[in-house]
Amino acid sequence: MRTPPYLPFLDGPPGIAPGLKPIAPEAWLLPDTEAAAWLAPKRELMRSRRSDVFAAHEADAEMTEAATIVLAATGPAVGEWSTPLEAASAMVSDDLCIMVRDAEGLWRLKAASLCTPTYWSLAEKFGKPLGGLHAPVPGGDPGLAARISRIFDGLRPGLVLERCNWSVQPGDERFTPSSAPLKARAHAMQEADALDQLHLRVERQTIRKLPQTGALLFTIRIVIDPLSAGLSTPRHVEAFAAAWQGVDPAMHRYKGWAAYDRLVGAALDARRNPVTSEGSTNTRQDK
Repeated sequence: MRTPPYLPFLDGPPGIAPGLKPIAPEAWLLPDTEAAAWLAPKRELMRSRRSDVFAAHEADAEMTEAATIVLAATGPAVGEWSTPLEAASAMVSDDLCIMVRDAEGLWRLKAASLCTPTYWSLAEKFGKPLGGLHAPVPGGDPGLAARISRIFDGLRPGLVLERCNWSVQPGDERFTPSSAPLKARAHAMQEADALDQLHLRVERQTIRKLPQTGALLFTIRIVIDPLSAGLSTPRHVEAFAAAWQGVDPAMHRYKGWAAYDRLVGAALDARRNPVTSEGSTNTRQDK
């Protein structure tokens, strides 16, 4: 079992603040150990459900510039695609979204190849400004949108910013426009299976400004690993427990974590109280 490349729970509970940090440009499109396995189903999804995973409006120049930058890092595109953005997206496990500043100074989602949405649909969000994109987030509209807009306005070409979101889910699906099927599966899951069946879902996001058009290229990479791999040491177990239990109640509701509390508790107990040589487990401790 591989060691997960991202363990953002070590930094504490997820918060409302953007939490963006600069990274070296060469660390932008990092090699993905799962890329070979994911690219084939991603490309099939791009072809079979194009209307669900791609949208663009009046962003030809921005898509061409974004694709040029991506393909400079990956090598030539493979296959026939309708737009440069799709050709570039087919080469990386990351999704590619383009934000354009309109005449009113609002950053709007104007083009996207989105195959790994975390409980949102492209049709619902396409063309909306930051306030519309972040309205469901606690404190996100107008507070979060205003802060992110200032960051976008001041971003210099050549600077790359990164942040990570995280959660858990039963199973390893990446294309999840709705959380309802996952929550239903979690409801039916036995606590004894939690450690083996829960997965850590990490959403690595990066932002960079395109020097010619001034648009923003927003990348989203979903990395999914068994939760058991993330809870590989006692330190990781306690850090995860502290982050999960210490999250702000509003963020807990926003992320829908109530559907997984029971299973996360069981998984933590299984790590803290492993199976004995006789095959029995210690009784769960009260929280």
